[in-house]
Amino acid sequence: MSKIILETERLYLREMTNADFGALCRIMQDNETMYAYEGAYSHREVQEWLDRQLARYERYGFGLWAVILKETGEMIGQCGLTMQQWKGAEVLEIGYLFERKHWHRGYAAEAAIGCKKYAFETLNAEEVCSIIRDTNIPSQNVAVRNGMEKEDQWIKHFRGVDMLHYRFVVHK
Repeated sequence: MSKIILETERLYLREMTNADFGALCRIMQDNETMYAYEGAYSHREVQEWLDRQLARYERYGFGLWAVILKETGEMIGQCGLTMQQWKGAEVLEIGYLFERKHWHRGYAAEAAIGCKKYAFETLNAEEVCSIIRDTNIPSQNVAVRNGMEKEDQWIKHFRGVDMLHYRFVVHK
């Protein structure tokens, strides 16, 4: 088993490994789950996503982590910290993406709050943000529950589509 990064009441977050590919496919190959990304990912795109996380662990010491439900040991999503481009600068972002059958149970907010604490206490960050597509109201609600406020917006181009994104921010 890979390194546990943090624990919350119901969850623990650990580094992903190649063994998590199947769980990632369950999440990322569901069109409804991936609506903010313009649809489901192919096997190749899921593998590239996983490879990107593994590279982030090596480069930064963090990335998106597997979210494990303590009660069952099942990987139910991913949540963590990544460096993202925003208007020509790199910003520290909390990202989250959960398997649809685990939505509306507070897991995303619980994991995101744990990541905020990690960013401030372990990484000594001064601020952290979540970058969220304008149509993704549930993720915006998670950001608000994490103490963040909408600070600015920007059009990102992804999969051939111009998408309005908001940056929600919280300061130490």
